[in-house]
Amino acid sequence: MLSDELAYMPAKDLAAKIRNRELSALEVTEAFISRIEERDKSLNSFVYFGYEDALNNARQADRALQAGDEAGIFHGVPSALKDLFGAKPGWISTFGGLKVLKDNVVNHYCAFGERYEKAGGVLLGKTNSPLLGASGMTDNELFGPTRNPFDLTRNPGGSSGGAAAAVADGLLPIAQGSDSGGSTRIPAAWCGLFGFKPSGGRVPFLGRPDGFRTFIFSTEGVLTRNVEDAALGLSVLTGYDDRDPYSVSDKVDFMSALHGSMKGKKIAYSRDFGAYPVDQRVANSVENAVKLFQNAGAIVEEVDIEIPYHQRELSDLFFRTVMRGYIPFFESLKNRGYDLLKDYREDLTPAIIEWMEKSYQSDLRDMYRDQIMRTEMFDAIQKVFRQYDLLVTPTAATLPQLNGPRGKSQGPVEINGVEVDPSLGWAMTYFTNFTGHPSASIPAGLEENLPVGLQIIGKRYGDADVLTASAVFEQLKPWQYIYDICKQRPLEITQYSK
Repeated sequence: MLSDELAYMPAKDLAAKIRNRELSALEVTEAFISRIEERDKSLNSFVYFGYEDALNNARQADRALQAGDEAGIFHGVPSALKDLFGAKPGWISTFGGLKVLKDNVVNHYCAFGERYEKAGGVLLGKTNSPLLGASGMTDNELFGPTRNPFDLTRNPGGSSGGAAAAVADGLLPIAQGSDSGGSTRIPAAWCGLFGFKPSGGRVPFLGRPDGFRTFIFSTEGVLTRNVEDAALGLSVLTGYDDRDPYSVSDKVDFMSALHGSMKGKKIAYSRDFGAYPVDQRVANSVENAVKLFQNAGAIVEEVDIEIPYHQRELSDLFFRTVMRGYIPFFESLKNRGYDLLKDYREDLTPAIIEWMEKSYQSDLRDMYRDQIMRTEMFDAIQKVFRQYDLLVTPTAATLPQLNGPRGKSQGPVEINGVEVDPSLGWAMTYFTNFTGHPSASIPAGLEENLPVGLQIIGKRYGDADVLTASAVFEQLKPWQYIYDICKQRPLEITQYSK
């Protein structure tokens, strides 16, 4: 059985022990599988187990070392794909628990799967996601809700909630996230992790049939328990790929960014992103955390972001834009005999049905108006960056929410007496998906033993600046102690956490 010490070892250190023959890739893989078998029944973070492939790849990794082959960055280190856009040939992909795809086997890789295995990593399976990733809460009727290892009655956030819960609980040292509206950063905030969304185009998108993808602001990212492991993951994950028409060719030295300085840097702090009601506990935790940057020589100033829309208008904009992007996917399923809106409506949530029907009814004028709104969001953020190097906000406006009945978990309907969209209207993240800015969520502290996330946003293609600020913050306010809560959690499900 895997000890807590090994389970919570950084991915970088785990890879070093395997390269130095202190551990074999096979015994590490077997140990993590045993830990998953022991702890995940109460967590429900995994929905597909690829153990046979994982054990074969671990044996191959050990043989490569014995033969004197060069070891990859993640040689023998376990990870997992997310059951949304995550793909590996021969594995099931349900796109977030879509029932008609419960036996759907794919024959292609996503960027994370392809590049992680090329770096010597071992994929153990796939993690839970909400249906089509269209919620900030991880739950669906096919697999049920994932539980937060800090409190089994609560949700880990979404849509990369299964991945985040697994990393926080020591089931994985690093995991794939994807982020169309905060899906890496929200669960990072609620599970006390570091979650990074790169600039648009840094990570190649290999999906088809729509290679040009209508919503080009979706990108893969990483979830880790420390900043250095994320930098390693980004070193592997990013880089030009000629299969993606939006792929950028410049490379970032993510590892060097860890050693940068914040002295003299100007940080803009927004408590509400100009549009959100924020739970006072979250606001207090983030405001106290932001002040720490001053200890590193940075200049922190509170700013007002000039957003000309109500937060409900903005969340509606997000869902209109994303659901239009799903039209090619829905049409491809029609060609396979699955007309979801006609024959499988009971498998979809009411919100997805509503937004998909609106998407099919929209015309070019609607799309044009939405692009203007996105442009105004871009201009508002760019105005901040004309005077500041970084922008810092809360990641989510609320603490982790309670799970509901199977497939019915949802976020808050109001905060501070103000109505918000329960699907995502409380997440202060999707703005940077609209605009392409790099952004990360980093643990700001605990409130009532629940994690709070601090969001760090950089200039377009300023990924290195976000990593530098994150590394400095980690030095000022280490958070590894918070995982003691997860280590000591109950391993059985009580009547209060179903």
